[in-house]
Amino acid sequence: MAGPKREKPQTDPPSPTGVTATGSSAGTPSPGASGSWYRSKAPARLTPRAMAVATVTSIVALVILVAVGELLHETVLIPPLAASMALVAGGHALPLAQPRNVIGGQIVSAVTGFIVLAIAGSNPWAAAVAGGIALGAMLLLRMSHSPAAATAVIVVTSAPGLVNFLELLLLATVILVAVGAVSARLNRHPYPVYWW
Repeated sequence: MAGPKREKPQTDPPSPTGVTATGSSAGTPSPGASGSWYRSKAPARLTPRAMAVATVTSIVALVILVAVGELLHETVLIPPLAASMALVAGGHALPLAQPRNVIGGQIVSAVTGFIVLAIAGSNPWAAAVAGGIALGAMLLLRMSHSPAAATAVIVVTSAPGLVNFLELLLLATVILVAVGAVSARLNRHPYPVYWW
């Protein structure tokens, strides 16, 4: 007579990074698997070298934007671009960090901001709507890049010149991607994972 069936212990499927959803290495149980609430399920910390490279890469790219702005007597470094560079340098394998998303997402969001600005004017209500519509436009075009939603807000609140702003934004995003690609080659990281 067969006894009661026992459930097999559940293990996380292996992931491409070798870290499971519970934060343990594939094939080994997590210290927090027993349900300890204080155990983090966040990905493992990067190596000190990887953290240093990401930080320096981000600094270099953003300083280049400031230098280009000084040469052109224009503001090139806007806050969303710092967030974009954080994704490129710190999450180079993420879809949000790929050139299609960084460059395309920023341009699509800026254009969205200009459309909302033309229809509703420069005010906080319109800026809020522009940020939301920018997300929808990026999702529709498969160019999701979360920092870019803030670019739409900036366009509506500051009402810059359309052509000048788009030219500078395109230049800035290309610089960010280029610095990320050079850094990846030097450190043998796969970036970009795809261009388009």
